[in-house]
Amino acid sequence: MTEESVLEIRGLTREFVRRGVSFPAVDDVNLALGPGEFSAIVGRSGNGKSTLLNLITGLLKPSAGSIMLDGNDVAALNDRRMSDLRNRTIGFVTQIQTLLPNLTAIDNVILPAVLCGGPRRENAIVDEERTLEPAVDSDLPDVIHPASSRKPSAPQSDHMMRRAQMLLDQVLVGDLAFCYPKELSGGEMRRVSIARALMNEPKLLIADEPTGDLDAESTAVVMRLLRRVADDGTAVLMVTHDPDALEYVDRTYRMDRGRLALI
Repeated sequence: MTEESVLEIRGLTREFVRRGVSFPAVDDVNLALGPGEFSAIVGRSGNGKSTLLNLITGLLKPSAGSIMLDGNDVAALNDRRMSDLRNRTIGFVTQIQTLLPNLTAIDNVILPAVLCGGPRRENAIVDEERTLEPAVDSDLPDVIHPASSRKPSAPQSDHMMRRAQMLLDQVLVGDLAFCYPKELSGGEMRRVSIARALMNEPKLLIADEPTGDLDAESTAVVMRLLRRVADDGTAVLMVTHDPDALEYVDRTYRMDRGRLALI
């Protein structure tokens, strides 16, 4: 893995068996992503995009090849170490709603930070002290190992609350901070999920159809935020079917029958 890479994938293959016949859902994929790089993957459904994301996050094991994430060999980690790496290093915006129904929006956003003891760095990717442009508006949940949780101190808890509120404000759902998921629309839940994915200041943000439930105005807000996050040093990998989202990325790949190619 090169020093500047957050994610480096080499010869990655994942095979499945259907009716006794083996086939590669991900076929000899190579990909490198450094800090501040924003890449998108496009392609029709059923061509391996979600499988690739689940391999990167350690939710599936590869049949062949390697995945190096922030200096860690993903396939070599046990479940507990992979869960900790996921929570501290990856922000994952999934396709489906994964907010916990018994927590308010702001508590859902704060939860990953509580479980790992607070955001990774003093200087936030989206810094509280900076004046930012006002926000306008996979199917698998984030996995956080409960053994790493501990009660935060009062100052730390206040910092988490301020950061969570700031992130909700930036995706234009700040006024819904104390609503429960059942009170939110699909698009509002998607934006809360994006705020949650950013809470721990991840080195790698994975966004699986982050604008899928959003109107044009909200899509522009979310994409500007993701672009800002990348500009502040986070590697961003997005799967999308939305052509309007592609104007914000640095490079675009197409996935077809498990093969990944730069467009």
